[in-house]
Amino acid sequence: MRKQILIVGAGFAGMWAALSAARLADKHQQAIDITVIAPQPELRVRPRFYESAVHTLVAPLQPLFDVTGVNFLQGHVEQILPDSKEVSWKDANGDIHLRRYDRLVLASGSHVNRDTVTGAAEHAFDLDQLESAAVLEQHINDLALQPESEARNTVVVCGGGFTGIEMALELPGRLREILGADAKTRVVVVERGAQPGGRWSQELRDVIIEASAELGVEWLVNAEVECVDASGVTLKDGQVISSQTVIWTVGVQANNLTAQINAPRDRQGRLHVNANLQVVGHDDIYATGDVAYAATDDKGNHALMTCQHAILLGKFAGNNAAADLLNITPLPYRQENYVTCLDLGAWGAVYSEGWDQQVKLTRAEAKKLKVSIVSELIYPPKADRAVAFEIADPLAPFV
Repeated sequence: MRKQILIVGAGFAGMWAALSAARLADKHQQAIDITVIAPQPELRVRPRFYESAVHTLVAPLQPLFDVTGVNFLQGHVEQILPDSKEVSWKDANGDIHLRRYDRLVLASGSHVNRDTVTGAAEHAFDLDQLESAAVLEQHINDLALQPESEARNTVVVCGGGFTGIEMALELPGRLREILGADAKTRVVVVERGAQPGGRWSQELRDVIIEASAELGVEWLVNAEVECVDASGVTLKDGQVISSQTVIWTVGVQANNLTAQINAPRDRQGRLHVNANLQVVGHDDIYATGDVAYAATDDKGNHALMTCQHAILLGKFAGNNAAADLLNITPLPYRQENYVTCLDLGAWGAVYSEGWDQQVKLTRAEAKKLKVSIVSELIYPPKADRAVAFEIADPLAPFV
């Protein structure tokens, strides 16, 4: 019976894990069945969900899987059964199946948890999934149909991380397009830290503060949300912000499937992995992308929940799962280079290098790079077997 690699998820990590595993099997002329289980055979370009026309931010994967010999099953994995090396999954018709594996690659991603604050799940929007981002986009477009009021013209972004910043600084321009240039709009970022971008370098913080000020985006720092309701947000200090549009960007957690594996997890639910991306205590299970707590170097840095890390994590996980079945030496995951490229709306963008975030480009120059990254670099390769396998090599040049 042919060996089976089963990959759960078709995001950045899952897609690249499949291609990398297929590449190694092809290189050594060995037959391994590589199967991806995911809700759709498409890559949803989540880093761009703050943009408009969100329904267009998908890339089909079936042609790519077809030319590289990757099998695809449309459905959701419900349960992982490590003792029997099986998963239970539900297909598009709701029928339950069991699928055996020899090596499992868990690439099931992450989600925003809105259950920690009263009313957030019912009344806040998010950019977490394509469907929820589309709901938010339609809501913002429909604001023009509402009578003018302070609540209509005010958007509250809860969380000042990268997602919150990109959404907040996109909004002034979009609101002017929808509500008119003379509308008195207000965009407020609620941030629990002491200053905007407080977890990053002073150089990067200064750029974020400058761009926010120029675009009129307000920051409420040392602030936490007490509750969200239909009329807006109440902060823990008692301040009330009237708003019809509250956007939740905090509390990102690894997919709940990680809890089904008896292994150490970090506070975000990510599984601890070794250098080969095997889950601690489970040599036949690999974790990658947003479900992996993986060291990027020997300096104490760990992969973040970003597509930059997910892409390379996926390549290494797929390669190593196949290498294990082929009795080939695996490639220890390393990703010492780290960059950030943050979209800052009409102001432009900012590009930095290193974990200490040394700013290298700003404004239009950085914006040009940002557009190139999110519209070209992170997209799947074309459906060409040779091209896909060349790029899927974990040691191929990357960021």
